Amino acid sequence: MTPQSRPLLTLRGIEKGYRNKTVLRHVDLTLVAGQILTLIGPNGAGKTTLVKIVLGLLAPDTGTVSRAAGLRIGYMPQKLALDATLPLNVGRFLQLAEPDINLCRASLDETGILHLIDHPVQGLSGGETQRMLLARALLRKPDLLVLDEPVQGVDVAGQEALYLLINRIRHRLNCAILMVSHDLHLVMAATDEVICLNGHICCHGSPEHVSNDPAFVELFGSRTALYTHHHDHHHDLDATIVEEHNPVVERTDA
Repeated sequence: MTPQSRPLLTLRGIEKGYRNKTVLRHVDLTLVAGQILTLIGPNGAGKTTLVKIVLGLLAPDTGTVSRAAGLRIGYMPQKLALDATLPLNVGRFLQLAEPDINLCRASLDETGILHLIDHPVQGLSGGETQRMLLARALLRKPDLLVLDEPVQGVDVAGQEALYLLINRIRHRLNCAILMVSHDLHLVMAATDEVICLNGHICCHGSPEHVSNDPAFVELFGSRTALYTHHHDHHHDLDATIVEEHNPVVERTDA
């Protein structure tokens, strides 16, 4: 088994319920180093519960969770809620997780916002906030990154830039990435494998396979667009094209 294919996390036969209501039924999931796996599904599908089990915050009622020895997990929450009057800048926010300011600077540099280190957290744009949360997750030098709605509050161009950054991080760290999303437009083109969850796993596989699966079509419709962006230009932090050589953007309907 190569390092790229070694299992980091394996879930088998996971079931979980609350107040006599079953939320997850017979869920199997494997994450390997270097893989991006995206969990999609409608509201109430059990995505949050499954993430909590992955993070070790919840124990399943039945089933097994196996983690590689010494597994380091970095977690990026869906959103950040701070008191608007709290005097907190970006650097200090990261130092709440890692006191070493040099490590914080390196993490901010990797996500492209080192220049915002002294900027008030409350003054960040949506894309800048997500990059700051990603920088905080990277402080753990994770083997597994769990990203809960990583492009929430970001426009389509900014989403593309963030997904490109996530892909670069995956390759540099050879980490596994579990993304959670309900937006399908870009995320389906930014992942290796998709799990469609609705209490149980309705379907799974490559984005192309899942988008044509009858269970997926029943949940999301048959006209979900898969987005493919052929890159022969570059973006700044706001995803503005700063160098362009006849870019081609394609959309193919599933």
